[in-house]
Amino acid sequence: MRGLRKVAACALVVSAFGSGCTEEELAPLPPGGLPGPPEWNREVTPPSDDAARDGRAACAYGKGALPAETQGASYPNGAEIPIDHVLVVMMENRSFDHYFQKLPEYGQPDVDVAPASFSNPDPNGVPVPIYHESHYCIVDTNHEWKGSHEQVNDGAMDGFVRTNHGWGTLPPGGTETLRDGARAMGYFDATDLPLYYFLANEFSIADRFFCSLQGPTFPNRSYLYAGSSFGVTGGDLPPGDATTVFDYLEARQVDWKVYKSPNGAPGFATFFTQYLKYQADHVRLTADFLADAAAGTLPSFAFIDPGLGVVSGNWDNDDEHPPADPQVGQRFVGTLVDALVKSPAWSRTALFITYDEHGGLYDHVVPPPACKPDDLEPALAAGDPAEHFDELGMRVPLIVVSPYAKQHHVSHETYDLTSILRFIEARFVMPALTGRDANALAPWDMFDFDHPPHLTPPALSVPAVDPAKYAACEATFGG
Repeated sequence: MRGLRKVAACALVVSAFGSGCTEEELAPLPPGGLPGPPEWNREVTPPSDDAARDGRAACAYGKGALPAETQGASYPNGAEIPIDHVLVVMMENRSFDHYFQKLPEYGQPDVDVAPASFSNPDPNGVPVPIYHESHYCIVDTNHEWKGSHEQVNDGAMDGFVRTNHGWGTLPPGGTETLRDGARAMGYFDATDLPLYYFLANEFSIADRFFCSLQGPTFPNRSYLYAGSSFGVTGGDLPPGDATTVFDYLEARQVDWKVYKSPNGAPGFATFFTQYLKYQADHVRLTADFLADAAAGTLPSFAFIDPGLGVVSGNWDNDDEHPPADPQVGQRFVGTLVDALVKSPAWSRTALFITYDEHGGLYDHVVPPPACKPDDLEPALAAGDPAEHFDELGMRVPLIVVSPYAKQHHVSHETYDLTSILRFIEARFVMPALTGRDANALAPWDMFDFDHPPHLTPPALSVPAVDPAKYAACEATFGG
């Protein structure tokens, strides 16, 4: 089997010492191989890339499938992936077109964005075109199961204005003009989001990266943590006995952490049983991430969360969930990236920057079919469309920041949140949690492991928050 002994032995070295190894450094494997269940260490003959692609398209792989059995023979596995620190920051509620509509005009013509003529009808049938949003803080937009499916509207992608007209909670003293559905058609550009446009141009961005279902935060985040929402379509918590990627990392004895804001809860706290189980040993603050990065002591895997939980939805919060000022979230991400590129660990690190769902904001690309994660059907409320877990949600941004991220690259491969999960599983040789991640393609196309273009990181500046825009947000939402 290609590289089996090398992968297993190097993975042990990485787990024990936090650094990669070469073929000359290999040591005999201990009896039973890597930590974890014996079936995780079974020998695998990888299928050809074409056979693996066809299998994923047919949803042929199931829970328990190892990444080497589903990705293709040309793709690396375990410590063949030269990344010792896999990091994920998942922000809130922004669609791809909403953030990167103008990326072709700012240096990246290969990216797919909505045509300039794209519009949606208002409740009276009058077309509402896309426009440059001048208000950084807007009333939250409709991203519920019902609203999201009506926005897609069987592929017409024409329901964003209608579903947002009159929807959302007004701030104290706010008028109905703040709930005009046209706000869903606004976009930002590089003058608003300079760091994000810089990262998208310098590193690798995906323009076919979708959230995992057409719905809100909790179920989408569950797909990243566990490969399924377990039937949840709204704000309910997943079952207490659900298995998560954190359980698998524990079984593999991988060093992991969740860094969180001091003002909020980590995203995985929705898995309350696991959160209570792991909190003391694995949950730390964002300041600890900055210290670990500076010291070169980052864990093998980590989530780095903005302020989530009770602070999410505050206008001045850093998670970017409307009405939050996106500049504040951009500054948060910029602080993380700045710490990372200055870290002694930079040369063996990959940071995935993404969003949990589209937040009810426009995107023009029709969500593609998806493999069902399990046999559970959606838990629907009265009036909810009787859809299933067999389609992805809307596009959201995904940027990879790493020495190994392809330079100025747009990946057009189809990914969803479980593609990041599949990368984690591939790096640490862990099986699929569900049928969704089993059939997900990891974002290999965003990396160049043979010729890393960013071993010397680019110069980076963390953008300041525009005080006038911030004051305008406070004037509208700070009361």
